[in-house]
Amino acid sequence: MTPLHAMDLAGKPVLVVGGGPISAARVAALLATGATVRVHAPTLCEDLRDLYTSDAIAWNTAAVTAADLADVWLVSADEQDPAETERLRALATAAKAWFEGGDARTYDAATIDDAVIEANVTLREIRPESSTGKVVLVGGGPGADDLITVRGRRELARADVVVTDRLAPVGLLRSLGSTAEVVDVGKTPYRHPVPQHEINQILIDRARRGQYVVRLKGGDPFVLGRGGEEWIACREADVEVEVVPGVSSAFAAPLAGLVPVTHRGVAAGVLMISGHDEVSPDVLVQWPHTIVVLMGMGRLPELAASLVSAGKDPATPVAAVHKAYSPQQRSVRGTLATITEQVLTQQIGNPAVIVIGDVVGQLADPTDLTDPDGADPGNPHAVNGSS
Repeated sequence: MTPLHAMDLAGKPVLVVGGGPISAARVAALLATGATVRVHAPTLCEDLRDLYTSDAIAWNTAAVTAADLADVWLVSADEQDPAETERLRALATAAKAWFEGGDARTYDAATIDDAVIEANVTLREIRPESSTGKVVLVGGGPGADDLITVRGRRELARADVVVTDRLAPVGLLRSLGSTAEVVDVGKTPYRHPVPQHEINQILIDRARRGQYVVRLKGGDPFVLGRGGEEWIACREADVEVEVVPGVSSAFAAPLAGLVPVTHRGVAAGVLMISGHDEVSPDVLVQWPHTIVVLMGMGRLPELAASLVSAGKDPATPVAAVHKAYSPQQRSVRGTLATITEQVLTQQIGNPAVIVIGDVVGQLADPTDLTDPDGADPGNPHAVNGSS
C-alpha cells in the first residue's frame, strides 16, 4: 500500500495495535514498504502468528504506553474501540508520530480508482434498511483482495459487522474506508476455537439487533464453507439471509500454480473432495479425470499411499499450491510416489490445494517437471509475479 502522504517507512519503526485480521492485513502492507513492525496485542490471529514465528515482526502483549512510542514514526490502530483509539491518538500526538485509526485512514491508488468507479457514493449510505437486520454470506475468493466479486465488495462495504474466516480478504475493509466491527471466528486445521453452532448464533443475534451482518469467507460459501449450515440456521430463526458466491479455491488455486483442472483431451471433469473426510480410495481410483483436494495437506501421505495401494499409477502427476494469489504463494509438483517427500523438502503446508491427474503437466515446461527439487515453473498470475 502506498499512502497518500507518501511517507517513506523503509527501515522505520511502526507500531500496530491489535492482533486480528485487519491488523494482519495492515502489517503485511507495512512490511512490504520495508517498515520495522511492532505489534501490541494480547493475542495474534493465525496470519500474524505466522509472521511472528518467521521473525518478521516483534510482538508485545502489554498495553501501549508513551515509552513504546519514543522512536515510532507511525501508529496504526484500526481494531480499537473509540476510547482506546483516542488514547492512542493522544499518545501519538505527544510523541510527534503519525496516527491512523478510526476515521484516520490511508488509501492506495487502486482505492482512489474504485471511488471514482463508485461515483463517490458511500456504499453504506445506500445500504438497504431493515429493522430486523440481515445476514449476507459472502464468498471472498481464493486469497487476493481484488479477487472478490463486485457484489461481494459492495456487501462488505455496507456491513455493520463482519464475521470473518481466517482465509477471507478482510484487508479490503481498509480500502473501503469501513468502520465495521470485525468478529474473527477463523478455523485452522484441527482447531476450531468458535464452534459452528456459536457462529450461527452470532449471525442470528447480530441481525436481530438490526445490524447488517456480512459473513465473509474465503473461496465460495457453499464449497466446503459450511454456508449451507449458516443459511439453514438463519432461515430457521426467521432472519433474512442472502448468499453472494465467490471464486472457489478448488479451481482458482490450481490456476495460480499454472494447473488447469480440465484440459481438452486430458481431463473432461473434476472430482473435488475434502481432505478431512474419508473417501474410498477405490472410488477415487475409478475416477478417470482430475481430483482436487481441499484441506488435505495433513493427510497427503496417507492419501497418496492409499491411492497407489488401490491401483492408481504411482507416476500420476500431483501438484500442491500453497497460499494461492498471495505474496507467500509457493507450489510444488511431483507424483503420487514422490509428492510427500517433495512437500516435506519444500516445506509446503496449510493452506494449500492438491491437484492429482495428468493436467498437472499441461502448462509446465517439461524440464521443470523433471527437476529433482520439484520446483514450480513460475506463475505470471501470482500477486508478486512468481510462485
